[in-house]
Amino acid sequence: MKKGRLLTAILGVFLLLTGVLAGCSSNSSASQKTGSKDSKEITVVFYPNESAKNFTASRKALQDELHKATGKKINLQTTTDYNVAISAIASGKAQFGFMGADGYIQAHAQNKKVVPFLVQSGTDGTKKSASYRSYLMVPKEKADQYKKDGKYSIDNIKGKKISFVSASSTSGFAVPTDEIAKHFKLKNKDELSEGGKFFSKVLYGTTHPGSAINLLKGDADVAAFDDGDLLPFLKVTDGSYDKVGSTFTVRDDAKAPFAEFKGKQLVNLSVLPVQNGPFVVNSGALSKKDIDAITKCFTSKEFLNNKALFSDGKSNTPTIWQKKSDKQVLLKVDDDWYKPTHELVGK
Repeated sequence: MKKGRLLTAILGVFLLLTGVLAGCSSNSSASQKTGSKDSKEITVVFYPNESAKNFTASRKALQDELHKATGKKINLQTTTDYNVAISAIASGKAQFGFMGADGYIQAHAQNKKVVPFLVQSGTDGTKKSASYRSYLMVPKEKADQYKKDGKYSIDNIKGKKISFVSASSTSGFAVPTDEIAKHFKLKNKDELSEGGKFFSKVLYGTTHPGSAINLLKGDADVAAFDDGDLLPFLKVTDGSYDKVGSTFTVRDDAKAPFAEFKGKQLVNLSVLPVQNGPFVVNSGALSKKDIDAITKCFTSKEFLNNKALFSDGKSNTPTIWQKKSDKQVLLKVDDDWYKPTHELVGK
């Protein structure tokens, strides 16, 4: 494990052992009965992105679906730290979650009983296209500083202030730092995780919107975040989601914390594909009967057509997932499918 991740992982474990679950709501504490296969309760843990207040309705819809599938009481555990969520799944304090590929791999490294079982397909209904996008963005008014021979490049990001999401984020850290390390032929990626080395300052937004806000406020010169989590707040006004040099504008109907930046524009310097994150279970703490029941429920048309869980990406009301095509479904997946990300993060 890399130095920066080791420190944050240790912190996450410490928080769990002391019972400090950052950002948890009143119904988020796991019962003492949970964590065993014969338990009458299931605890679902959420990443910081999905723990935000504006996802409350979506989390409740997921809670209802899980209860309907298993007949069990469903506890919701929200967090403000990726590593708390990762450690909760690895320890069995939470038995179910939706994670980024990097976070899943870290949890799997801690406990082999943590396994992926479903992943959202691409718009064509296959795993081959099951990916989203990671960006490095800069303010529109300063974008020309990052041009080389008339084209946008990351050549000039060295020495700048950068915002990542979390050291455990796939699209908000692992993928962009891999690109940066390869582009600049760095021998050690650890120097990208803290200021005073490659970057003059390194910030962490905790969530993807948080990283974007660091950029919009001027606290960072460059920021990393993904497309899916920013759809309720940003829209492409010149170019496309998969084209370098495209302009992204804060929507006129954007809600807090983006409301004060309406009309503000950003330009992407890079666009990188990221494997879709999996639905994961701790198979040592959740029975096969429950896993099978959840799988049956989640692959049903009723679940996939639940508007509180899946939006078309055009609404400014966030849902946990987006469904951009009628062909998009949830497909069974295993650890082997995540081999590319395993290689990327070195686990």
